[in-house]
Order: sequence, then C-alpha cells, then structure tokens
Amino acid sequence: MPLNLSLNLATVRMQWKLPQAVEAAARHGFAGVAPWREMVQETGIAQTARICLDSGLRVTGYCRGGLFGADGRENLKAAIDDNKRMIDEAAAIAAECIVVIGGGLPPGSRDLPAARAMFVEGLAAVLPHARDCGVMLALEPMHPMYAADRGCITTLREMLDIADTLGNDGLGIAVDTYHVWWDPELRVQIDRAGKRIVAHHICDWLVPTKHMLTDRGMMGDGVIDFPAIRRMVEAAGYSGIQEVEIFSDYWWGRPGDEVLATAVERFKTVCT
Repeated sequence: MPLNLSLNLATVRMQWKLPQAVEAAARHGFAGVAPWREMVQETGIAQTARICLDSGLRVTGYCRGGLFGADGRENLKAAIDDNKRMIDEAAAIAAECIVVIGGGLPPGSRDLPAARAMFVEGLAAVLPHARDCGVMLALEPMHPMYAADRGCITTLREMLDIADTLGNDGLGIAVDTYHVWWDPELRVQIDRAGKRIVAHHICDWLVPTKHMLTDRGMMGDGVIDFPAIRRMVEAAGYSGIQEVEIFSDYWWGRPGDEVLATAVERFKTVCT
C-alpha cells in the first residue's frame, strides 16, 4: 500500500533525471511525485505524462509558477504569458496544482510593495486561464529571508488576503513547513485557510542553517514540530497527501535510494 506521501523531484534532482526519479519513487512506495518544470521540459511534456501515468503515481504538484514582477514591469506580460504556458503544461501532465510563489524584487529595485502589487496583477491575469484549464494555483508564501530574491509574499495571511481579493475560485494554498513554521499566526491562518489548503510540503529547518537555499533538513534533523503542523492542517479540513521537498547539498550528495529510504522512514517516525 503506497504511503500518503509524495516526492518533490527537486529532492533527488542531482541524482536522477525525471524518468529515473519517478521509477524510484514508485519503488520506494510513494503515492505521488511533483516535478519541476525544467525536468519536464527536458523529458518532454508528452513523455512526462506517459511516465507518470504508467507509474500509477499522482502528480501532486508542478513547480513553480508566479514570480510575475521579478524581471520588472517591462517584462510583466512575458511572465504572464509564460505562466499561461505552464498552466497548459500542468493540464497536459495531469498535475493537481501549480505551486505559485511571489518572486523577488526586480533588478535594482527596493520597492517591495510594488513587487507585491505586480504579483497580484499577474496572478489576476492568469487566473481565468487556470480556471478554464481546470488547474489549481497553489499559493505558497515563502520564508521572509527570500523576500528580496524569490518570495515577496511571506505569510499565509498575505496569500489568503490575495485569494480573498481575487475570488478564491481556482486558488488554493500550499502550506510548506520550511516557510511557515515560525509564523506566530500559523494556527489562526491555517484555520482560516481551511479546505483551500491543497498542498502540504515537509522538510526541516536546521540550526545552524549554512546556506539560505540549499541547506534544508531531512525531517527530524531540525527544529520543526511536524506532528503539530499536521494536526493544524488536518483540523482545518486537509486530508490529502504530504510532499517531501528538500533542497540540500548534503542530501544531493547521497545516493538517491538512501535519500528516499530515509525520507520514508522519517515520514513514518517523525511526521505522524
């Protein structure tokens, strides 16, 4: 019986290409996978769809959309058009959602409110296409340390406010433990999100953290209380899969089968 666990393929992107990673996920008992766009484009959309279908695994997410203002207002239309293409790709591979993040400041800018406004503008522009394609956009706030270069939207409250403003239909929320564990409003905002939660990502916060991007921890190696957050999302109405997503130079340097076996063992012993 597959675990109620999905593998974000970034976790083993240095070890395997997409076909090998999907095969390994199935072999280790995962119930789903979440590919990154670069891996899908390298493999090909049609081939990716066949591989995932033949594996019997769910495609729990497609990473990552958004980032509308990251290249400045002069490139906002290009970012919108690219996100629409990504929505088409997500539909073609039967992805259950696209993970959407805020993006950082445009080059040379210090105007964080303007970056946030462009994110909302871009999201509003692509939302009708996502609705037409039946693709859910999972809005994922990022830890504040990424506000300048990756995620200008940093709290669940902000993302939920945006969803409320745009009408919620076609918009969900991604709760990533790495990004939200610190939030003093976490319980309140998860409860507010309710059944809009469509993704629950897990990896740990290490102390010390040696690199802002590539030193995430295997569950149990850091300070995050996974059972507590899991209880919060389940109390809010989420009964779906959890997805392990680890960006780690250490784990990228280990054999892929060791990484997946460890993730499965930690999911069973640390996250339940």
